[in-house]
Amino acid sequence: MRVILYTGKGGVGKTTVAAATAVRCARLGYRTLVISTDAAHSLGDSLDREVGEHPTEMAPNLWAQEVNALHELEEHWERIHAYLTALFTSQEGVDDIVAEELASPPGMEEVASLMQIKHHKSDGRFDVLIVDCAPTGETLQLLAFPDVARWYLNKIFPIQRTIAKVARPVVQPFTKIPLPGDEIFGHVKDLLLDLEGMKKILGDPKVCSVRIVLNLEKMVVKEAQRAFTYLSLYDYLTDMVVVNRMLPPEVTDDYFDAWRRAQQRYSEVVDQAFSPIPIMRTKLFDHEIVGLDRLTEMAESIYGDEDPAQIYYRAVPQKLQKVGDRYVLRLQLPFVGKEDVDITHREGELYITVGPYKREISLPRVLNGKKVTRGKLEEGMLSVTFADARA
Repeated sequence: MRVILYTGKGGVGKTTVAAATAVRCARLGYRTLVISTDAAHSLGDSLDREVGEHPTEMAPNLWAQEVNALHELEEHWERIHAYLTALFTSQEGVDDIVAEELASPPGMEEVASLMQIKHHKSDGRFDVLIVDCAPTGETLQLLAFPDVARWYLNKIFPIQRTIAKVARPVVQPFTKIPLPGDEIFGHVKDLLLDLEGMKKILGDPKVCSVRIVLNLEKMVVKEAQRAFTYLSLYDYLTDMVVVNRMLPPEVTDDYFDAWRRAQQRYSEVVDQAFSPIPIMRTKLFDHEIVGLDRLTEMAESIYGDEDPAQIYYRAVPQKLQKVGDRYVLRLQLPFVGKEDVDITHREGELYITVGPYKREISLPRVLNGKKVTRGKLEEGMLSVTFADARA
């Protein structure tokens, strides 16, 4: 199954672009599902059809789904949520309503929504899955979540589970604070494994790619650049940038002169910044893009006669190469300066921090016993050199 994620700053038209892509894929014969994981769903408005929380048929080969985040949260988090609620309620000064809120970590609803990707991949019902994601910042937090889950599953989870087994019979009679039972740890493990499975799908460049939708405005272009940096940091393949709402050449009114000049200026910035990733452009239409026919019109404007389900760019942002007696790890980090990057190395792990985002890279065994001797950032490529620690 091919998976395509569309993201971008709020209001740039990513839902419309995602829906247009889905309509085009369906008309090419792919069994296509377009889903919205954004809490503020607008997919149904774009399709001009009623969309349910389960796949709803819109047209031949086309289904749509607006994920019910609360339902997904209950399914994946219910037992853990119940335990955490009881834990917080046991604390003095915490009432039931506050405890309920504390038991739901920020972003958990959206993470649970993305679990649908794993479900549909396992189900095998669809050929193409197109995901209309939340605005850029929220999407990046969600895409980083599986990496955090992997670290917790491998490092913390086994220790906490062992301690709880030993301590629970001794400590529980002397405290009002509920200690987690083994079944709670079982549910946590299942949740973390689900997140790990989702990461394997999203991180497979043969299956999944991300497409950034933007408008030619300074703030939007800057956010798109940051998004591309962090997507590279977490090994997600970006195979396309879609520039939406460009003024068409037939608009010659003097009123739009300043706007046209600004768009030309930022169009050049986009060309330079995202090259060699393909950049598709679509015009600002003189009518609303609502309904299947209008979405087909937009798809033709973006893709022409091409198949939008293809992978447009295949470069993997992370590579490890042997150079003489040293190893060099290369990671694409576009649009950042040396002052924005921090590197920390521990045996078997490399931590790269870019701004507020931190990435843990599990290093292969071949690097055991080696240390970082050099870090170099040049033209958007971070090179980290490992050499023998005894050298």
